[in-house]
Amino acid sequence: MASHSLDGKSAIVTGASSGIGSETVRALARDGANVALAARREERLEEIAADIEDDHDIEAIVVPTDVTDEGAVEELLTETVEAFGRLDVLVNNAGLTRGGDVAELSNEEYRTMIDVNVDGTFFVTRAALPLLEETEGNLICLGSFAGQYPRPSNPVYAATKWWVRGFALSVAAAVGEKGVAVSVINPSEVRTEFGGDETFEERFDEGEVTEPAEIADAVAFAARQETSTVSELDLFRRDKFSGF
Repeated sequence: MASHSLDGKSAIVTGASSGIGSETVRALARDGANVALAARREERLEEIAADIEDDHDIEAIVVPTDVTDEGAVEELLTETVEAFGRLDVLVNNAGLTRGGDVAELSNEEYRTMIDVNVDGTFFVTRAALPLLEETEGNLICLGSFAGQYPRPSNPVYAATKWWVRGFALSVAAAVGEKGVAVSVINPSEVRTEFGGDETFEERFDEGEVTEPAEIADAVAFAARQETSTVSELDLFRRDKFSGF
């Protein structure tokens, strides 16, 4: 059972068109929040929005958004406030990986990870903070196991997630006195479209690693906090450390 309902509150979820993002939209809607769905795949967002409005009797808006575009990010915040009148929860979920080994990583692959994972997180957070301060809301960032432990298979991706984690926890120190809660959710492998040539959804069978809905439940739990704050939540598959 939810410790606190999100009835009457509003949320933005970036990367909302699939995986953790789409399941987070569903989890927040289940708890009563109106939700702005942000990603680049508009048709997919429209399908998810229609589903959650039918299932949970909430309002959902679709705002096609490239988080690396500052203008698009500002429009996302504007449309959210116009629709709902406020912002209570921001979920920085948009993220991706490219390439792997540093010596073979192209400039384009490097820049894409920095643009989305780092710059995108910054742009959306910067735009949303004044609104979250007004509502004493919740900022939630999707970190990663890779942002806590060395990741030899893709050091640049890992570095972007170390950045996200460090940024979020430092923002927490800056805005806590203003009543804003900041949480970081750190998954290990999640069975989604995330990945390179082979996605985690293709690589792992159901039940072998974490499912997106499990991460979404953790995000919703963090979003429901009203006084204390969940600083970090680690959700690792149970055998994650068996090879160490």
